[in-house]
Amino acid sequence: QVQLVESGGGLVQAGGSLTLSCAASGSISNLDAMGWYRQAPGEQREWVATISSGIANYVGSVKGRFTISRDNAKNTVSLQMNNLKPEDAAVYTCNLVKWGRWGKTDYWGQGTQVTVSS
Repeated sequence: QVQLVESGGGLVQAGGSLTLSCAASGSISNLDAMGWYRQAPGEQREWVATISSGIANYVGSVKGRFTISRDNAKNTVSLQMNNLKPEDAAVYTCNLVKWGRWGKTDYWGQGTQVTVSS
């Protein structure tokens, strides 16, 4: 089993920065992909960023502003968010993906709220 615990959300003014962190525990492998999703009220959950085998990918709307990083020794993944915009406000949820013999398994954290004031 895998447990994911996020931290670092909060209220920030537009143009400001926040760093989200996610600590993973349980059966973690460096081969697991880790990332972030977000969901704003009334919206579908949106993929934000993933890091896997050192390669990071981002949704277009955050490229150049957000940076995802991972510490394999500590089993943590972070999301540095700069130049935040009101449209970035959402509940951000940490995600870990395991690929095994039976396919893909997703694990999710509880989420952390990010509020951006204009």
